[in-house]
Amino acid sequence: MRRVYLDHNATTPLAREVVEAMMPYLTEEYGNASSIHSVGQRARAGVEQARAQVAALIGAREKDVIFTSGGTEADNLAIRGAVGASAKSAKHVITSTIEHHAVLNTCQALEAEGVRVTYVSVNRAGVVDPEDVRRALTPDTVLITIMQANNELGSVQPIAEIARLARAHKVAFHTDAVQSAGKLPIRVEELGVDLLSLSAHKIYGPKGVGALYIRRGTRLKPLMFGGHHERDRRPGTENVAGIVGFGKAAELARLHLEEEAKRLAALRDELERRLLARIPHTGLNGDPARRTPNTTNLYFDFIEGEPLVIALDLKGIACSTGAACSSGAVEPSHVLTAIGLPPERARASLRFSFGRANTAADVDYVVEVLPGVVEHLRELSPLYKKPAPATAD
Repeated sequence: MRRVYLDHNATTPLAREVVEAMMPYLTEEYGNASSIHSVGQRARAGVEQARAQVAALIGAREKDVIFTSGGTEADNLAIRGAVGASAKSAKHVITSTIEHHAVLNTCQALEAEGVRVTYVSVNRAGVVDPEDVRRALTPDTVLITIMQANNELGSVQPIAEIARLARAHKVAFHTDAVQSAGKLPIRVEELGVDLLSLSAHKIYGPKGVGALYIRRGTRLKPLMFGGHHERDRRPGTENVAGIVGFGKAAELARLHLEEEAKRLAALRDELERRLLARIPHTGLNGDPARRTPNTTNLYFDFIEGEPLVIALDLKGIACSTGAACSSGAVEPSHVLTAIGLPPERARASLRFSFGRANTAADVDYVVEVLPGVVEHLRELSPLYKKPAPATAD
């Protein structure tokens, strides 16, 4: 059976070059990067080379990048760190309604600790209006955290414009760039952000390693305490092999970003065009223009997304739905309801996210398989009324 993986926003396979870069540090180069002997210093050299590679991907200074265990830790460190470092007695944070749970749940935890949080809404395209952010600002605001690109829709936010607002009001600004790094060109100076989160496994690197860009002069309280690793920002012996793999993945992403973005956008657009033409009661969620090049989110009315994902998996096609299972009940995606979709349409939506290994033949296979799967599931749905066959005059 043919296998087609279209869930690259969830995770990506390790690139061959990444595995090759990591292998020495999983075997003979086993040193602790904090050791002063030659074995340790070779490990340190691997970490610092990776730091330079990750910094180059986002146009940052090497010394402004620290390594974490992943995007979730980077988000937590940025948000909790900025709030904790503020001397204000009353603290206020601004975020959006479509953030990843690494941001939303951190903000909710801060609310339980007495921090006030404003969740600005998005339009039907899944984009934040900077004017809404401006209106939400108060003298107590200590942090704005808005993702650069959404994981479900791919919608890209006006980060530079929001950053200008933050700077004018002397408020720290964080962006979660986990879904945009390697897909969109990023230059932190042009964006104007103070903090930016990254994750290796979204760009063909290993799981369990991420990074946080911290602009020079940005105050940040550490989450953990121990040794003086990562410039006193994040203690703990470094995951040298993972960091080296992250560095190689970042280098590959930077070198191939422009050409790969064009190729993936063409595949995505072809899939959309053919599916929307062949399957009735189907449409696009979000903005067809302002989004990451590899992502599409489509709704298929009258059916549930979960059975559709399972049925496609049985045909060898891997994709995802934003719905979450809670206490045995399938809850619609908070992102899709935030853009105004009714719960039944949000639950009927699928995300297809393309990656390096995908080809035009993959699009052909999905277009061959999906219409029949949708029709079969609709026939089982009490909500669907199949059109009556045409009769001869």
